[in-house]
Amino acid sequence: MDWNADLYENKHDFVAEYGRDLLSHVPENPGQAILDLGCGTGTLTHALLEKSTSVVGLDASPEMIGKARQLYPGMDFRVLDACLMPWNNWFDVIFSNAAFHWIPDHGALLKAVSRVLKPQGKLICEFGGHRNILRIREAFRPSLERMNLPYKTRFYFPTVEEYRSMLEQAGLRPEVVMDFDRPTPLKDGPDGLRNWARQFFWADLKCLHEKRRVRIFEEMEKALRDELWDGTQWVADYRRIRVIASK
Repeated sequence: MDWNADLYENKHDFVAEYGRDLLSHVPENPGQAILDLGCGTGTLTHALLEKSTSVVGLDASPEMIGKARQLYPGMDFRVLDACLMPWNNWFDVIFSNAAFHWIPDHGALLKAVSRVLKPQGKLICEFGGHRNILRIREAFRPSLERMNLPYKTRFYFPTVEEYRSMLEQAGLRPEVVMDFDRPTPLKDGPDGLRNWARQFFWADLKCLHEKRRVRIFEEMEKALRDELWDGTQWVADYRRIRVIASK
C-alpha cells in the first residue's frame, strides 16, 4: 500500500482522534513495554507515553514512519512487517488503531502477536469490522469496473464471531470482541469524499490519469449523495470492531 503521509496527517487525522478512546483501555505502568502496531504518523504512539516510558511504533510504510520521525524526534519508530516482528515475549501491551484491516493474513498476524506478547500480556486494538465502508465500496467498485479495471478489496473486515475464533486459534484469550457503527464526518466539505478515496483507494487509482480519477470521484459522489451527504459534509459509513485479548 502506497501512503501519502502528509494527506493522511492533514486530512484524515480523525483516524487518530477516534483512537484516543481506545487509549483508556491501556493500563498506566511506567515500566511496561508497549508496541503501537500500525502506528501511522505516530500521533497515538506519542500519546502512549502517558502510559509508559517504553513505547515502540511500528509500521510497514516508510512514508508513515518518516513522517512520524519528523513529528516526534527521539521516539523509537521502525519500518517492519507486522507478521515478521523480531521479538519474543517482549511487550506487555500491543496497541493498534485502524491498522489490522490492512493486513491480509490474520492467522499469521495473530500468531506473531501471541509470540511477541509476554505471558499475561494484552492485545488492545480496533479496526474495520464487518460491513465497514460498505456503501463507499459499493459505489467505488462499479465506477472502476466501467473503466474495465478490476476491483479487489484490500481490506479485511471480519465478523465478531470470526475474529473471536481466530484469537483463540492463535493462543489468545478474548476478553472483549464487539462491533459498532461509527459514522465519521470527513473534512473539506464537498471534497471530503474524494480526498478520502485518494488516500484509501490509491492502490486502484494511481494507474489512472487524473481526468479518469475525477470521473470516478464524481460517479461516487452522485451514487452516495442521498445516503452519506448531510448538506455540509460527507459522513463515511464506518463500522468498527474492538478487541481486548490476553495471552
